[in-house]
Amino acid sequence: MQELLSFLPLAVLILVFYFLVFRPQQQQRKKHAEMVSSLKRGDKIVTNGGFVCEVIKQEDRFISVVLGDNNVKLAKDFVAYKVDDLEKEESSINNSKEDNKSK
Repeated sequence: MQELLSFLPLAVLILVFYFLVFRPQQQQRKKHAEMVSSLKRGDKIVTNGGFVCEVIKQEDRFISVVLGDNNVKLAKDFVAYKVDDLEKEESSINNSKEDNKSK
């Protein structure tokens, strides 16, 4: 019995580590994959390199985008976020700040 109780702190530490590190990363990865798979023609995206592009079409592993005057292929792994999502997020943050100021 004493031996089992000595492993209890280690088990608790592993559970805390899982819920604070691994699970949020898995959820973020899943959300990003859903966002990338839902991209359609005309969506504006930002790459991990900071380029703002417009989506032309999706392929298996790549997305054809317009970058400046050029059509290029971008690996799906290098899509950082959609510009529309960022604008929605910023407007909701600004609205909540304005609501807090008016109180």
